[in-house]
Amino acid sequence: MKWAEIRIHTSAEATEAVANIFHEAGANGVVIEDAAVMQQPWPERFGETFQLDPKDYPEEGVIVKAYLPENPSLPEKIRTIREKVNALAQHGLSLGPNQFSVETVDETDWANEWKKYYKPLHVTERITVKPVWETYTPRTEQELIIEMDPGMAFGTGTHPSTKLAMQALEKHVQPGDAVADVGCGSGILSILAAKLGASRVLALDLDEVAVDATRQNAAINDMTDRIDVRQNHLLDGVTETFDVIVANIIADVIIRMAPAVPHHLKPNGLFIASGVIAARQKEVQEALLRHGLHVQETMQMEDWVALCAQRK
Repeated sequence: MKWAEIRIHTSAEATEAVANIFHEAGANGVVIEDAAVMQQPWPERFGETFQLDPKDYPEEGVIVKAYLPENPSLPEKIRTIREKVNALAQHGLSLGPNQFSVETVDETDWANEWKKYYKPLHVTERITVKPVWETYTPRTEQELIIEMDPGMAFGTGTHPSTKLAMQALEKHVQPGDAVADVGCGSGILSILAAKLGASRVLALDLDEVAVDATRQNAAINDMTDRIDVRQNHLLDGVTETFDVIVANIIADVIIRMAPAVPHHLKPNGLFIASGVIAARQKEVQEALLRHGLHVQETMQMEDWVALCAQRK
């Protein structure tokens, strides 16, 4: 099925009226791209950091978009929408640029489209990540295969920061270790730690979607007896100590959690901090050092860095 994407570049004061015209025409919802969003101060909450791309927003005014099915009644609906929007000026509303465009787009099942491109991934010679819907024959008896259905949670193994974290875990996790995965996403790192022999893994994430995905993937990999999944903000309220703590998050959050990490590491325990862009490596490394975490190893892939820091 094909759809018409109708875009109206208008003013902030006319946004609600334009959106209402779309609803009257049969649109189930609208997309609003407001230039003011780029100047809006976003409050920090639970360690979240907002980074918006200016290319997604107009330089001024507001773009209101809606989607209508392409059918015989579409031309008449478009004409009516255009007339009603132009008539808003008669009621004293400024229409801003008042630019109108229509583009044909194909219907796509966005929630599942990405699955076409998610294939078995060899992270290392020993570690392979495969989606549950793909058939895969192990290359060797020693191969560790992680089956994943990430859903809407982050962590398929394809991102450089995830690969770096997995490579660091493979290198440093020993049988019997206790491991914490802070910001577990899909649970991919927790599952790997368990498959590497960790006797106890604590998977933490604030996002309920991630918590559900981790529990589901732990069950798929038959690791529910070793992976404890909790909805939690970073390490807040955690009382246990660990041999290894891994966090594949972003630099700002790693810096924010750095003071708490040593209190949850056993003597000589290791903190694996991935998700750091190379430009901020020094800043993160200095923050870790201030709290007694000495970087022993740095790993880089493309523009991403993972730091392995030991509690001294």
